[in-house]
Amino acid sequence: MWNDVEAKIDLLNFSHVAKAAAQLIQDAGGEPLTIGVSGNWGAGKSSLVKMIGAELKSSAGDEKYIFLEFNAWLYQGYDDARQALLDAVADKLVALAESRKTAVDKAWGFVKRIKLLRVGRMLAPIGVQALIGGTLGGPLGALVGAVSGMVQAGSFAEADVEKVKAAYGELQPELAGLLKEKSERSLPQEIEALRGAFTELLKELDVTLVVLVDDLDRCLPDTAIDTLEAMRLLLHVERTAFIIAADEGMIRSAVRAHFKDAEISNELVTSYFDKLIQVPLQVPRLGTTEVKAYLVLLLTDLARRRNQITEKTMNEAQQKVLQLAKQGWSGLSAKDIRAAFGTEVDKVAKEIDLADQLAHILASAEQIAGNPRLIKRFLNNLVLREAIAKSQDMSIGFPELVKLQLFERCANAVGFEHLAKAVAASDDGKVQFLADLEAAAEKGDAWAAPTAWPQPFYEQWVKLAPQLGDVDLRPLMHLSRDRKLAIAAYDELSQEAQKMLEALLGATSVIPTLVDQIKALGESEAERVLTRLGRKARTEQFTADSVARCLNITKAFPALGPQLALLLGEIPSTRRPIALVPLLQNETWATSELQRWEVDADSPTPVKRAISAKRGKS
Repeated sequence: MWNDVEAKIDLLNFSHVAKAAAQLIQDAGGEPLTIGVSGNWGAGKSSLVKMIGAELKSSAGDEKYIFLEFNAWLYQGYDDARQALLDAVADKLVALAESRKTAVDKAWGFVKRIKLLRVGRMLAPIGVQALIGGTLGGPLGALVGAVSGMVQAGSFAEADVEKVKAAYGELQPELAGLLKEKSERSLPQEIEALRGAFTELLKELDVTLVVLVDDLDRCLPDTAIDTLEAMRLLLHVERTAFIIAADEGMIRSAVRAHFKDAEISNELVTSYFDKLIQVPLQVPRLGTTEVKAYLVLLLTDLARRRNQITEKTMNEAQQKVLQLAKQGWSGLSAKDIRAAFGTEVDKVAKEIDLADQLAHILASAEQIAGNPRLIKRFLNNLVLREAIAKSQDMSIGFPELVKLQLFERCANAVGFEHLAKAVAASDDGKVQFLADLEAAAEKGDAWAAPTAWPQPFYEQWVKLAPQLGDVDLRPLMHLSRDRKLAIAAYDELSQEAQKMLEALLGATSVIPTLVDQIKALGESEAERVLTRLGRKARTEQFTADSVARCLNITKAFPALGPQLALLLGEIPSTRRPIALVPLLQNETWATSELQRWEVDADSPTPVKRAISAKRGKS
C-alpha cells in the first residue's frame, strides 16, 4: 500500500522544477521573494514545496538559510492561524539567536512586539492607546472595565474579555520596558515597528528565513485569509522567502468568501493575489510518459516489498527510469523500461506490462487525469481487493482485477449498470457482447458498441489486455459490489435530487428542513446525492464543511452511514479536521472510524484529545 503523505523520493521527476525554484531564491541575494506553488488536489504541491526546501538546504546549507515549515490546516478550528504563524516565526528566530549567542535581546524584543500586536488586534475598538495607558498606569481592572464597556455597547464579544485578560496578563510585565511613557502609537505604527524589528533581527543574524507554507487551500476561507494576512505582515522584508503551496483557484475563492459582504471585482481578487505572490509556479501535470514512469516505480516498489527484487535493483532502476522520463517529449517505451532492470527484468515483467498498458488511460481519463494521489489510491484499492480475493479463496487474476476496477472507476453509471446486468443475466458470468467487441477490436474493425458505451474511454478499455469476454466476471463483480455506486454513479439524478444537491452544496451543517426533504427523495436517490457530495468533498480536500453537509443524508437515512464512513477513511491521517469530532461522536456508524482516528499515531493530537474527551463524557 502507498500513503498520501509528501513523497520522500522524487518519483514524479519534479527535481528540475525544485532546483529552478531554489536557484531563484539564491539569485535573489537577500531580496524578498514569494513563490506560489499551485496545482489541483493531489497533484504533488506538498511534495514539490518540500523538494524546494531540501534543494536549497543541500545547495546553500543551513548557515545562510533557516527553514520553517507551517501547515495552516492544522490550526483550523481550534487556534488563531494568524497568531500561530507569527509565533512559529518568532520561536524559530529565538532558537537560532540563542544557539548562535547573537542578537538574543533583539529576538526577544521581536517576540514582545508580536504579543503587543496580538493584544492590539483584540482591542482594536478601543485603540492601542488604552492598552499603553493601562499598562503604564498599572491596573488591569481599568483596561478590563474599558473592554466590558464595549461589551455593553454590543461592539465587543463577551467571550473575548477572558482572552484579553490572559494576553494582557502575559504581556503587562514586559510592556513598560518596550514602550515609552505616554507614547501613543496607532496599530499601523505598531505593525511597522514589528516589521522593523524583524528586518534588524534577520540582518544581525545574517540569515534568510525561508517559510514553507502548506495546505493553505485545505483551510476554510477565514483560516486561509488569516494565514495570508499574517504572511503579509512579514512579506517583502529583506532576507525572507515564502513558498506557498495552494491551488490558486481555491485561494481566489477564499478571498471572495472572506469579503462576501463587499462588492469585489475579478480585478481586485487578482490584485490581492498578485500582491502576495511574486512568482506563480504551476505543478506540472503528468502526461502519459510521466504516468508510465510513476506506475512503474510504484509497482516495482511493491515488488521490492514482496521480495521479488532487491532494494539495490529497484534503486538503480528508479534512477534510470526517471532519467529516461525527463525527456518526456520522446516517450518511454516498455523496451526502455525493461532495459533499466537488466537481468532482473523477468521478476517485474508483469508490473512493467501493466504500467505500459494503463499509462495512457490513467493520464487521459477525466476521472483520474494523471493525478498522482488518485493513481496511488487506484493502486491501493487494487492491492486491497487482491488481498480480499485471496482470503476468500477466489480465483481471480490480477490483470483481470485491474481491468475491471479501471472500468468501475472511469465508466459512468449507465455504462457500469449495462455490464453488471449482462453479467447477472449470464448463466456462467461471461458476457457475449463484450467478447464480440474484443474480437472486433483485435481484427481492427470499426467501433460498434452499445449506446450505453460511448467512446472514447470504452473503446480504449476494450482494447486493453487481458480480454474479459471469455472470463467468468461474477467474482470480480462481487468484489466491486460495495463500491459500485460510490465510484460510478456520478450521473442519473432526478430533477428533485438535482435541486436537493444544489441546496446541500450551500450547507455547512445539518439542517432539519433539508433532512425532511431528503427523506421524501427515497434512499436510492439520496445515495446518489451522497455520492456527488463525496466527490465534492474530495475536490474541496475534505474540509470540515464539505464533510459536514453529507450528514444531512445520513440523518435522513442512517443506513447510508457506512458509505460516508468510507469517505471519512479517505481523509489523510495527518489532516483530519477536529471540527468533525463533535458532529460524528453520536453517530453509530462513525464509531469505528473515530476509534481508528484516536489510536492512529498520525492523527493530529488535538483530534485525538477531542475524541477521548467526548468519549469520557458519554
